[in-house]
Amino acid sequence: MDGVITNTMPDHYKAWNMIFAQEGFHLSHLEVYSREGQPGLISVKELFAEKKISFSKEKAMQILKKKEVLFKKIVRRRFIPGARRFLRFLHRNNFTLALVTGTSRHELHRILPGALYKLFDVVITGSDVKNGKPHPEPFLKALQKLKCQPREAVVIENAPFGIQSAKEAGLKCFALETSLPKPYLKKADFIFKTVKEMQDKIEFIAWDRQ
Repeated sequence: MDGVITNTMPDHYKAWNMIFAQEGFHLSHLEVYSREGQPGLISVKELFAEKKISFSKEKAMQILKKKEVLFKKIVRRRFIPGARRFLRFLHRNNFTLALVTGTSRHELHRILPGALYKLFDVVITGSDVKNGKPHPEPFLKALQKLKCQPREAVVIENAPFGIQSAKEAGLKCFALETSLPKPYLKKADFIFKTVKEMQDKIEFIAWDRQ
């Protein structure tokens, strides 16, 4: 969802930085965006470890809680250009759609409009799995719910952990440069700069096969 449909990553980045500023340090764009999709508690622990700052599990949980509360206050409903049109195009052409996101189910309904939510046949959130991305569990669970094999599906991602999760689940993965540049997405099968570029390619293939 984040970075593929909704443009909420700038709000996540702002929230993380405001909270970690209270701990005395600044987070770079890469430190936040490269961890997109990863469970928040793991991100907090990794960031403290990288800064060589000691912390307890209780401290990490407090930091995450503060970040989540702040994010809810500052998040704005914005979309990746072309994403809504692309979803409607897929739905209109009878693609079976699944949404796989690290966002909790409660937060999902606050961020994603009902009209878009209804386009998905299956929705897997961070609340539905034990292991988040980069573990393959989220996509494997989606495949199970969809009752299809990995060779029958394609994942659209925008972050390294999401791509890793998809590939370890045996799926083909398209990546969008909406959050990070091409070098960070190189494990994907195809990389597109924009949603429009990806849709144009898919429409061309569909037309060529008629």
